Amino acid sequence: MPSTPHIVSDVMSHTVAAVGRRAAFKEIVQLMQDWKVSALPVLEGEGRVVGVVSEADLLPKEELRDSDPDRATQLRRLDDLAKAGGLTAEDLMTSPALTVHANATLAQAARTMAHAKVKRLPVVDEVGMVQGIVSRADLLKVFLRDDEEIAEEVRQEVVAYLFPAPVSAVQVEVRNGVVKLIGHARDTSLVPVAARLVRAVEGVVDVEFELTRSESPAESTAAHANGGETLSPA
Repeated sequence: MPSTPHIVSDVMSHTVAAVGRRAAFKEIVQLMQDWKVSALPVLEGEGRVVGVVSEADLLPKEELRDSDPDRATQLRRLDDLAKAGGLTAEDLMTSPALTVHANATLAQAARTMAHAKVKRLPVVDEVGMVQGIVSRADLLKVFLRDDEEIAEEVRQEVVAYLFPAPVSAVQVEVRNGVVKLIGHARDTSLVPVAARLVRAVEGVVDVEFELTRSESPAESTAAHANGGETLSPA
C-alpha cells in the first residue's frame, strides 16, 4: 500500500574521495582535510572497494606514539598497535569494507550505520565497484520534504485505505513534518495501524490523532433510541 520508499541512489553523493592501497599516511590525512570527511574508501583496480580508512584508524599513531604499553595492554590492543605502526592505507584500513547497495532503502542504510557506528558507507554494485558514498547527512535529507507533499502521500496511501469516505471523514494536516489526522473514523481500532503506516512515510517526524468514532446508520438509530448516546473512540 505505501509508495515506493526512497533508496540510497536517491540521496548518495556520486563524487567520491578515495585512496589506493599504497596511499601514504600523510596523503590520507590531507585528503580527509581537503574533502572534510572522516573516512575514505580504499580502492584497487578499476574501483573495487577493498576497505575503508577512517579517522579512528589513524588516531592510534598519535595516541600510542610515545607510550610503552604493558603486556596486558599489548594483547588487548593488538589491532591499534598494528595501526600505530601503519604507513599506508593497506596497513591502516578496516577490511572488508562495510558497504551498501544503491537500491537499499534509506532505513536499511540507517540501520547499518547505527549498528556499526559509522558515519558514511561506500555504495557499491554487485561486484563491489564503487558507485558513490552515502552519509548520515544524506539520509536526513528526506526530512526536508515539503509538508504538503507529505500530506498528500498520507491522504492517498494511508487515509484513503484505512478511513475511506463516506463512512469516515479524516483530514490530514502536516506542520514541520508532524502529521495530524483530524475528524471522524468509522473504525478507531485502526489508529495504531495508521500510526505505523504514517511514520513509515519518509519525512514524517511524528504523528498525532484527533479522531472520534463515527456511527453507521444502524448505530445512529440505536443511539437516538437510547436518548442520544454516542460511541466513544476506541
